[in-house]
Amino acid sequence: MKKEELRIVFMGTPEFAVETLKALVENDYNVVAVVTQPDKPVGRHQNELQSSEVKKYALQHNLPVLQPVKMKDPAFVDELRRHQANLQVVVAFRMLPEVVWAMPDYGTINVHAALLPQYRGAAPINWAVINGETQTGVTTFFLDHDIDTGRIIMQKPFDIPDTADVEYVYDGLMRLGADICVETLERIIAADGRPESIPQEQLLTAGQTLRSAPKIYKETCEINWHQSAKQVYDFIRGLSPYPGAWTTLVSPDGKETVLKIFKSSRTTMKSGAAGTTAIFDKQPCIGADDQLLRIDELQLAGKKRMAGRDFLNGVKNFDKYTIK
Repeated sequence: MKKEELRIVFMGTPEFAVETLKALVENDYNVVAVVTQPDKPVGRHQNELQSSEVKKYALQHNLPVLQPVKMKDPAFVDELRRHQANLQVVVAFRMLPEVVWAMPDYGTINVHAALLPQYRGAAPINWAVINGETQTGVTTFFLDHDIDTGRIIMQKPFDIPDTADVEYVYDGLMRLGADICVETLERIIAADGRPESIPQEQLLTAGQTLRSAPKIYKETCEINWHQSAKQVYDFIRGLSPYPGAWTTLVSPDGKETVLKIFKSSRTTMKSGAAGTTAIFDKQPCIGADDQLLRIDELQLAGKKRMAGRDFLNGVKNFDKYTIK
C-alpha cells in the first residue's frame, strides 16, 4: 500500500495532539476524518462555545470533524465506519470502546508521552517530573482492552534536565511524538499493516516497580512539606506552569490564602521544621523536612504571578506567616 492510499482517522483534543496531526498533513498522509471532544462552554455565563485545538487545526485544513458525546453512540459509530479507515491514530484523547478501536483493518495506534510500560495513565508528563525522573520519552503502541497496555511498536527517549518544568518536557515530547508517529506509519506501510511489535511485559526487568500516571486534580496539587526539599522541588516543577502546585499561607492574624508556587530553588540552609517560613537573601523561603526551599515565582489567590522578591515588597514579615 502507498502512503496516499492509507486512510487514517485521527483522534485527539489538546495542543499536544495538533503537532502530530500537523505532521501527518504536511507529510501528505491521507487523513480522512478527525475525531475530537465536543466544544466546551466558556465565559462567565457559559454561553460561548470553545473548540478544541485539534478541531481548529482540522477546520483550517478542510478535514471532516466528528465530535461525539459518547463514543458508543450508534450514530457516531456508523458515521465513523463510513470513512472506511485502514488505521486510526490517537494522541491525547479519551478511552475508546472496542467497537471503535477494533474497527480499522490495521487497528488503532496511540502516541503516549512516556516510555511504556512506565507511566500508564492520563498525566504521564507531570508524574515523570514529579517523581524526579531524568529520562522519559514517547511510545507508539496498538490499543487493546486495557489502558496503555497494548503491544509496543516504537519508543524514543527524551532527557529531563534537573531544572526543567512540565512546559519544557511537554514541548519536547510534543515534537518527538509527531516524529515517532510518522516513523511508525512508515513501518506500518512497509509491513502492510502488520509491523513488528512486542508485549510490554518483555520490557520489564525483575523487581522493577511500575509507576502510574493518574489524572491530576486540584487536591493532587497541594504541596506536602513533610518530605525532602528535592521532592518538593520536583513536585513544584512537575506542576508548572499548569495546573500549579499550591499551599495555604496563614497570616499572623489568621487569614488563610492559597499560594501557588511555580518555581523554586533548593538552598543549603537547614530547615527548622517542615512548613516553616523564612527570609533568606531577600527571598521568601519555606522549609521542607531537611532544607529551606527558596520560592522564586509565585501567585497569591486573586493576584498576578510574580517573582519572590517582588512578593516580599507587598508582604511584610513573611517569616511570621505559617503554612497550613
